[in-house]
Amino acid sequence: MRLLANENFPLDAVEALREAVYDIAWIREDARGAPDDKILKRAQQENRIVVTFDKDFGELAFRSKLPAQSGVILFRITPKSSQHIAQVAVQALASRDNWVGHFSVVEENRIRMTSLNRE
Repeated sequence: MRLLANENFPLDAVEALREAVYDIAWIREDARGAPDDKILKRAQQENRIVVTFDKDFGELAFRSKLPAQSGVILFRITPKSSQHIAQVAVQALASRDNWVGHFSVVEENRIRMTSLNRE
């Protein structure tokens, strides 16, 4: 799975996902300060799923009609620590294989998914 971590996603979580063998690019490393619409466009161009804590990506994903090979995973958890976020991220991503084509919300005890496909 190809991921694009938003700037607000912590380093510990990015590193944990890399160790779990996810192909993850991180905005903080190569496009610091990029606006949300540019991040989403990059995700589309590179067939990546955005992982973020930014609620604005939900509206953007639906408004921009993300292609089927993209998606957004919004983390809505209480960030007890960056290690906690890393653990939740790795467990959540490993729990399913159908993230592509969805706007997903990861919460402490559940995952909600909405298809981005409008057909």
